[in-house]
This record gives sequence, structure tokens and C-alpha cells, in this order.
Amino acid sequence: MNIKVMWIHDNIPDLSGKTAIVTGANTGIGYETAKALYVAGADVIIAARDLQRAKDAKEKMIAEVKGRGSLEIQLLNLASLSQIKTFSQTIQEKYPQVDILINNAGVMIPPPAKTDDGFELQFGVNFIGHFALTGNLFGALKRSDAARVVTLSSGAAIRASGIDFNNLRLEKSYDAWREYAVSKLADILFTYALDRKLKAANFNMISAAAHPGVTRTDLQRHIPAEELKGLFAQFDEVMEPWQGALPTLFAATDPNASGGVFYGPDGDKEYTGYPAPSRHSTPAMNDPVLAKQLWDYAEEVTQVKFNF
Repeated sequence: MNIKVMWIHDNIPDLSGKTAIVTGANTGIGYETAKALYVAGADVIIAARDLQRAKDAKEKMIAEVKGRGSLEIQLLNLASLSQIKTFSQTIQEKYPQVDILINNAGVMIPPPAKTDDGFELQFGVNFIGHFALTGNLFGALKRSDAARVVTLSSGAAIRASGIDFNNLRLEKSYDAWREYAVSKLADILFTYALDRKLKAANFNMISAAAHPGVTRTDLQRHIPAEELKGLFAQFDEVMEPWQGALPTLFAATDPNASGGVFYGPDGDKEYTGYPAPSRHSTPAMNDPVLAKQLWDYAEEVTQVKFNF
């Protein structure tokens, strides 16, 4: 796979006429992703759980850049399956197709909490919510000539050796970092499983994953300030969101991007750099049996099925 050295925003092709949805687009990597797609000509839907913050983000983008596309805000609470369904219905009534879906929104090491449907918050938002969203929008994605689904994971996924299906609703003691790693492992398993299903059905659609390396964003808001300072001090460089968004943008737009690939920064340990296939790989991430178990579980608890 030939990826240009130092792939940056200038390498994004013309996206005029394409409809893109970015979850959590009001801040951080999601904001930079949505802004870059808008500049490239896409009609971008800023999907966020806080409409005022989404409105502020839209106005900020317009003030910062002159985009060739358009921006729209829509309410999306990934902690609620009913609201995900409502959002998806609204999108499909308004748009004939969805060309790019960026499953970006996430929660990282919050205090113990549950989604509206009773899932541990990180697993529920990071994975369950995006599984349901992708499934609910699958009809619109199929109507695109070459849709792309990019799901954000993390290098933390390598810390999870499996998924305890008896501890996805806070049934056991809560370990914030463990639960975060499990949710991000689930995102990888979902990405790879979706890619296999798309290929088996001969669909011209890509399912890829991305991670931003070490990037300073609001995602770290639950880490105490001094602890965060110490954490970042371990690294020679901490990227800003515009650079952390590049692996996502590559997977979502570049002609060389492939389905079933995990993209991240190309630097040492993938902490910083420019887009390249990730070297992160574990037996759990590549376990088709675990992936099927997770897929079947997600279908059962969400009552969302993909029509292949």
C-alpha cells in the first residue's frame, strides 16, 4: 500500500456532492475532521449531543475556513438507542445517501456510569452506540457508490485481551482504563467484522479503523490536570487535533485506503506522525470467533440488524 509521505489535508480529494456524518464533531479530532471534509466540498453533518456546542462549532468552522461544502447540525446522543434511531430516520428522510460515516465520538475513563439502555458508559457510547448508528444508516450507506465507514479506536485496544460479556453493564468492579480498552477493542472487532461482511456481499464499501496517536483533546477531561501533565510529559511530542485527525481523514477519503485496515500515525510507537497502516495487532483484535460473538451480542441488545 503506497501512502504518500507526510499525508496532509492537501491530499484530500474533491468531495463535492458527498454527504458525510461526523459524530462528536463539536470538539477535538471530530471538529478537525468535519472541518477538513467541509473544506474539501462535502456536505457535513455535525452530530453532537449538545446542540449549542454543535452550533458554536459550526460558526467557528465558518469563521476559520472557507469551505466548498456545507455544514448542518443534528442532535445525536450515542448513549440512547432510541435517539440514535430518531437521528438515523431524520438523516435518511433528508439525504438520499450517506457517503462517509465517521464514528468518532467517544468517552474516556469517566466515573462509573451507564447509558440510557444500561450499558457501561464507555462500552455503550464507544461501541454499542456506533454499532447501532451504522446499522440504522446502512441503507443510506448502501445507496452510495462507494461509502466509507471509519470507526475511531485507540492504541489502548492492545491492552484488552478479550471481552467479558458478563461485565458490560457494570456488573463487576469498575476499572476505568480496562473498560476503555475493552470498548476500543470492540471498535476494532466491529471494523474488521463489518469489512469481512461487506467483502462477502461484494459491496463497494469500506470499513476501516483509525487512531489519533497522542493528541491533546477534550477526551482527556476526566484525567486530573496534574496526572495529565505527567502523562504527556512522557512523550517527546503531543500532537494537536488537526494532526491527530489525519489518519481518520486518510481512511475516509484517500483512494489508497483499504477496508479492514487500522490506520494511525507512522512515528515511533505510533504516538505521533502521519497516516500509515497501524502496527498495533493482538490475537484478540484478530479473533473472528470473538468478533462474531460481539456482533451477535450487539445485534441482540440493540435489535439492529444490517441488511447485507
